[in-house]
Amino acid sequence: MNNALTDLLNKFTSFLQTSGRAHATVIAYSKDVEQIIQFLAEKGKTQVGDVTADDIEEFKELLKKQRYTGKSISRKINSIKAFFRYVINEGLITDNPAEVIVHPKYDQSPPRVLSKLEYRALRDACRSDIRIYAIVEVLLQTGMRISELAALQMSEVDMEHNVITIQPQNSREARKVPLNAAAKAAIQDYLKVRPRAREKTLFLTKTCRPFLVRNIRTAIDRYFRLAGIKDGKVNDLRHTFIIEQLKAGTPLVYVSQLVGHKRITTTEKYLKLIDAPDMNPTVRIEEL
Repeated sequence: MNNALTDLLNKFTSFLQTSGRAHATVIAYSKDVEQIIQFLAEKGKTQVGDVTADDIEEFKELLKKQRYTGKSISRKINSIKAFFRYVINEGLITDNPAEVIVHPKYDQSPPRVLSKLEYRALRDACRSDIRIYAIVEVLLQTGMRISELAALQMSEVDMEHNVITIQPQNSREARKVPLNAAAKAAIQDYLKVRPRAREKTLFLTKTCRPFLVRNIRTAIDRYFRLAGIKDGKVNDLRHTFIIEQLKAGTPLVYVSQLVGHKRITTTEKYLKLIDAPDMNPTVRIEEL
């Protein structure tokens, strides 16, 4: 049986792809594992059974010397751990050298949340661009991910029952989110100017092709700049939705379900961003 690290990396990459992982995740994990394999090769270790926990610790220390951030090192360790879990599951080794490796401690920046003034300014900046305005409104009113919005099909937006169905994506389960009046009106306005095409994806380019994530991100970044919002990012809309829901008194479990968090602990982290004395349970983004 061939237990060469380079061959196992190719199999691991294929495994990630067939497991429904996001393309960016597959690339990141593959590059991270490739990096440690190159490090091990310089030590004369090319077979998976030769790798020890000390080797991985040495690689981790090298990353520190090369001034990788704690967050970057932690991600690489995640990739390495995933690789060796795959190898273990394949029955190629019995002891997992990555199991005892500890993640470095690092300060993680809290999610950025737009102020009322900022998201009003963003809306005003893109109001004349009906397509982008609809995209911003949907992201802000539903908290869905930009990848989920880009994949949204016409049939998944139920105007009659005011609900959007988000299909399974990258190991995430399908879910339904409410379509409120603000998002519904923005979509209806967009549908009046949407190119007539057989393509069933909701948001299209002028050439009738699906509006890709990177192009959506670029377009919204432009309007952030026009609105004078420094360092604004698309994900800020999702963060803002979560915070506004929690401020409005929406149960934590339900918010977690709405935004598709796999763990409720991920949603709980947003509670730290809420200033309790200022909470207003009657406020919705739609009304601001």
